[in-house]
Amino acid sequence: MNIENLLTMLFWLGELSLASWVLAYGAEHLSVKFGAKFVGRTLLSVATTLPEIAIVVYASSVGLYEVAIGAGLGSNILMMTLGLALMLIIATTRLSKAPLKQLDVSTFKLDKIFLLVSAIISAILLLDGYNFIDGIIFVGMFIGYILTALIEMKRENRANKLNVVADTSAPVTPANPADTPSTPPSTSYVSSEHHPVVSRSEMTKAALAFLIGTLGIVFGASPFISSLQSFSIDVGISTIVLAVIISPIAGEMPEKISMMILARKGAAGASIAIANVLGSKVLNNSLLLGVAIFAAMYHGGFYTVIANSPMLWFQMMLATSITLIALIPLFRRTIGIRVGMFLLALYIISIVLQFFMPGEINVH
Repeated sequence: MNIENLLTMLFWLGELSLASWVLAYGAEHLSVKFGAKFVGRTLLSVATTLPEIAIVVYASSVGLYEVAIGAGLGSNILMMTLGLALMLIIATTRLSKAPLKQLDVSTFKLDKIFLLVSAIISAILLLDGYNFIDGIIFVGMFIGYILTALIEMKRENRANKLNVVADTSAPVTPANPADTPSTPPSTSYVSSEHHPVVSRSEMTKAALAFLIGTLGIVFGASPFISSLQSFSIDVGISTIVLAVIISPIAGEMPEKISMMILARKGAAGASIAIANVLGSKVLNNSLLLGVAIFAAMYHGGFYTVIANSPMLWFQMMLATSITLIALIPLFRRTIGIRVGMFLLALYIISIVLQFFMPGEINVH
């Protein structure tokens, strides 16, 4: 065993853990103003997916199209099963600082519908390969998702303010007239339990933490993945295990760490974590595929087509099937540890199935 590779891997894992903690801190405090769903599904999902976007851009720009598309598909399989399972297990057990019996997922209807539709569309468009028209469609889908999320956030903010106005304007008749306050009530009130009033300095601090965490993840992701692959080869892990298990886990490490940190924080943190998982997978089915297509066009010309192949189609069918199955319990109002165990079993099944993938798996 190469001790140097082991120490290097542990160093970069520590760097990623610290960056993810800072990122989670920033996301948690930004959600006070903008809402857990909006921060999780947009800012956090983009930040934690940046290393993966970089990998996809590189792979497509040098002609490794199957590697580029497979990276996004492998991420969807991993996070919709193992990622959500770990989050649920942490949030509903003593691993959390404030354990929950159930997590309310009824408010994530937008994310679930977009994920369902984007998974199906990405599979259909792959039938005759991906071209520049598909790239435009994918980017348009992601823009539509972000705009819809923004509209939903503004609508919820208006509704919260109206509810607070109704509560504070209701007259209160004291039992004793002498108890009537001589001064009017303060107008500095919390707009809702999810969107309290926060100072500019607090928002600046949260934004800086989010930015620093994001930069830390971008800086540390590539050397961590490289060191993990070198260590895996040193200890004799087979190529197929490295390709279908180790590499996806490494690529998604920032998202998993930040998600687990948030899941320990109770209801608000778990809400951000769920939004992050769903939002990042919508991103994988839309923007990430669009980026892969445009990078392929840079490599091979404007009319380059990322051709379908038996291995790519197998991975697409597996990722789409896993996504659809994992979404079934999420369309219920609440989910708990039983759903987490179900998703964990689904991840194990997906790993077994990937050993039957046709064609040779290339590791880069």
